[in-house]
Amino acid sequence: MTAEMNRYADFEGLRAQAVALRREGFSLRQIRDRLHVPNNDILNRLLEGEPPPEWTKRPNAKDDLRARARELRLQGMTYDQIQVELGCSKSSISLWVRDLPKPEPRRTPDEQRALMREGLAHQRRARRHAYEAARLAAEAEIDTMTERELLIAGVALYWAEGAKSKPHSRRERVIFVNSDPNVILVFLAWLRLVGVAEERISFRLMIHESADVHDVEQYWAGLVGVSTDQLKPTTLKRHNPLTTRKNTGETYRGCLAVDVAKSAELYHQIEGWWNGIAARSISHLR
Repeated sequence: MTAEMNRYADFEGLRAQAVALRREGFSLRQIRDRLHVPNNDILNRLLEGEPPPEWTKRPNAKDDLRARARELRLQGMTYDQIQVELGCSKSSISLWVRDLPKPEPRRTPDEQRALMREGLAHQRRARRHAYEAARLAAEAEIDTMTERELLIAGVALYWAEGAKSKPHSRRERVIFVNSDPNVILVFLAWLRLVGVAEERISFRLMIHESADVHDVEQYWAGLVGVSTDQLKPTTLKRHNPLTTRKNTGETYRGCLAVDVAKSAELYHQIEGWWNGIAARSISHLR
């Protein structure tokens, strides 16, 4: 015993009194005052191994949650399901129920995989619906288009997709090639806006030799409003067996080239319009 404890001549007798008071439901403060033991360390030694009475225990707000979590775990629920049910963290659930046996799987591996596939398909459908709603809302914003807006759109379209002159290859001629039917129609509307006569415009199909050329020629001719014999001879791209093409099937229609005769001046106008668009746009960055 320590020197301070030796001050108490009958330690065991004092311990017996402290234990008796504890079992009667006395708190530490009450025992200390009754037995005149001011030293908390000695008091703890006197009561070593003796549990406190229930009324002195501090209530835990999570006791009910813990009991409910254990009940749900015994019913076979997973951590995720218990979290949804109780609204507490999975780390707390793990501490509360980790001594309980892991529930048997409710589904076979094949059933679980099928459920996952169904969930992924549902997510994809939800995304498609959201994207479609966004597309339709954006489309509705373009309810009208002025001539100036069409002019700017056509210039940007050509500078992105049309043939351009380069220092090593001077080609001052308006030639526009694209596979998207709507892009072709927008470009034709733009040519009409800037005053290009229809007789100056010619068309040529560019497509792989494995396609149904006759049907595709009819498609493009019908789109732009000419007969198939007005199309220039189709340019066939030879198939390379070492490559794997993805642009195949019924929707593959190659590309249509739109060629404007006597268009050097128009080409330089396009270049000037584009320089103006670029300069005005870049000024917004400053």
